[in-house]
Amino acid sequence: MPGFELFGNAERKEVNDVLENGVLMRYGFDGMRNGHWKAKELETELQSAFKSKHVQLVSSGTAAVSVALAVAGIGAGDEVIMPSFTFVASFEAIMMLGAIPVLVDIDDTLTLDPKAVEKAISPKTKAIMVVHMCGSMGDMEALQTICDAHNLVLIEDACQAIGGTYKGKPLGSVGDLGCFSFDFVKTITCGEGGAVITDNEQYYMNADHYSDHGHDHIGNDRGAEDHPFMGYNFRISELHAAVGLAQVRRLPDFLSIQQKNYTIIREALSEIAEITFRTVPEGGEENYGFLNFFLPDLEIARKASKNLKAAGVDGCFHYYDNNWHYIRKWDHLKNLKTLYPISEEVKSGLKYLQTKTFEQSDHFIGRNISCLIKLSWTEEEVKSRAEAMVKAVTSVLKS
Repeated sequence: MPGFELFGNAERKEVNDVLENGVLMRYGFDGMRNGHWKAKELETELQSAFKSKHVQLVSSGTAAVSVALAVAGIGAGDEVIMPSFTFVASFEAIMMLGAIPVLVDIDDTLTLDPKAVEKAISPKTKAIMVVHMCGSMGDMEALQTICDAHNLVLIEDACQAIGGTYKGKPLGSVGDLGCFSFDFVKTITCGEGGAVITDNEQYYMNADHYSDHGHDHIGNDRGAEDHPFMGYNFRISELHAAVGLAQVRRLPDFLSIQQKNYTIIREALSEIAEITFRTVPEGGEENYGFLNFFLPDLEIARKASKNLKAAGVDGCFHYYDNNWHYIRKWDHLKNLKTLYPISEEVKSGLKYLQTKTFEQSDHFIGRNISCLIKLSWTEEEVKSRAEAMVKAVTSVLKS
């Protein structure tokens, strides 16, 4: 991770196809294309990769989450349960629809704690959004059971977990809707892009229309299209889709490299008695894009993080003090700092953030170090990195 590390002739070939025929938009201009439909081809490839009946490409992972929520009927005043550890896009997408994000604790999977989810359900709850942070999943069976019992939609944000699986199913295909990001730092990239996947035909049709101003895409060259309902512009371009088309065909190789590099570093760190690793639910397999481990306490984790940086080990994150990914630093959410008016219903629904604490999440995030696994490392570089990491962490534990 990420795919941009291994750009090559395959990506250039697909992009050149688009440049040579001159049609950069994914819809229309049928006669000018010379048979090139990169977005359609990528959707077909993703159907196979994700074992999903339907795939709708969109302009970003954030757009994917927004579209998934919208087509599932989430709107004004509805509540969506989400984790305290994720990217800010999760609550941004919910609030864009006038809905209310209900943040709950994570557990040692670094994803939603099913017990916390169950406690947070109210008459306004319409969906649970599990975020497969840093390449792995939560207890999907327990979360699906909760959704079934309360008639809730289960949305998977698998933006950081492309290639991970749960009981033989690709992450993103377990719930009602799955969301992916193909931005510049994801396992496969389009530069910018995303996708919504689902086996529900109505959700797919709604996503197809909604992401292109409500166009129904019936007929050729956009001439016969109608607008069954209103939508927004979340389209991907043919240029971005072309890059992704080459990248998705390389996904098995990328995942194999990630697993190899991950394993070398994990085996080295496993020799340190004080280190434990994130829990991967039974039947689950990470995508190996990140290696996540726990240290005994917050102070040691902070010192270890500083030691790793001082040793030149880049890409290791201590999210406890991070303002993009963890609730502690989301002051703009807590204080409702927006450029647009927020309804009184949403304001009222978010008052809980002024007093709610997340001790369980603090316990896990405070002790966690999350290390990016790169594709471009040589075996010698991975081994050298593993040695440097062991030395940096051990020196803190001995002090």
